[in-house]
Amino acid sequence: MMGGWFGCVCRFMERWRCVSVVALVLLLSNASHGRDLSVKHCEKTLNYSHTLAMTLVEYASAVYMTDLTALYTWTCSRCNDLTQGFEMRSLIVDVENCLQAFVGVDYNLNAIIVAIRGTQENSMQNWIKDLIWKQLDLSYPNMPNAKVHSGFFSSYNNTILRLAITSAVQKARKSYGDINVIVTGHSMGGAMASFCALDLAINLGSDNVQLMTFGQPRVGNAAFASYFAKYLPNTIRVTHGHDIVPHLPPYFSFLPHLTYHHFPREVWVNDSDGDITEQICDDSGEDPNCCRCISTWSMSVQDHFTYLGVDMEADDWSTCRIITAENVRQFQKDLVSNIIASKHSVDVTIAEPSSQTY
Repeated sequence: MMGGWFGCVCRFMERWRCVSVVALVLLLSNASHGRDLSVKHCEKTLNYSHTLAMTLVEYASAVYMTDLTALYTWTCSRCNDLTQGFEMRSLIVDVENCLQAFVGVDYNLNAIIVAIRGTQENSMQNWIKDLIWKQLDLSYPNMPNAKVHSGFFSSYNNTILRLAITSAVQKARKSYGDINVIVTGHSMGGAMASFCALDLAINLGSDNVQLMTFGQPRVGNAAFASYFAKYLPNTIRVTHGHDIVPHLPPYFSFLPHLTYHHFPREVWVNDSDGDITEQICDDSGEDPNCCRCISTWSMSVQDHFTYLGVDMEADDWSTCRIITAENVRQFQKDLVSNIIASKHSVDVTIAEPSSQTY
């Protein structure tokens, strides 16, 4: 009993230690709130739906599940409520790079859903520290002056994710017609979901692709944000309370060529005594009246792991690679032994350290 209590306390202290590490850097970025970079944007009116957000946050939470058999059959503990009846079409697992995603069809939304898993909770402290010092270091293809975070970009474009997701979306659209595609993810999963949605929008057309992320960090500079808004006008970034991650990497308006800049549009969610308020922010991507208005010292790691009342943590405290490897082996056994069955064809893509794909 004592060990479990002590472990919980240690994990709690580890989360909050991150805030003190980043405080000085974020104080400098807070000092620049009054001078925003201009970001060109589409004039299209954006409609935010609370019901849609409640549905998508469940998908963004479910992709964290480590029981691949339950995820494959959509019987996991998070595969219910507003996502009941979801039809899994593709399950993608990259053991070596600690990535996981799925693609399927939501008949109630009449849309193809793409969900990408985010950061494992026990690696959050180092991840946040890394985001403080990570400079813009990659030019986005065919977008002059657009710079992005190479880690987020590479995690989607230079792993199995891009090929597997693109293939799954194309197959689903052949079966169900040109229905919309909705991409979602939480934390780092939201960052990768952004590059995924942009890639799909360029290839499928912006009218067919929608993005909604939760607790997403910044992924590029102001030029990239401007291009992003043009290609993906139907985008929502949901932020929660004092969540620290949307403030990273830091935003410095006095360093226009070096700083990161969010793309629009943010919806800032606050909850107090069970009441949830959702503030639709302006189309600058860096609305000083939304989550950027909070004090550096009040930023929270805790707020990062709950969105719209839904748990966004991984369901196991072990390291990601160990979790995934164990569950991949069990999942493969279940597939071979026909323990699990599906009413339709489900593509399974698994990349292990040996780079084997099944």
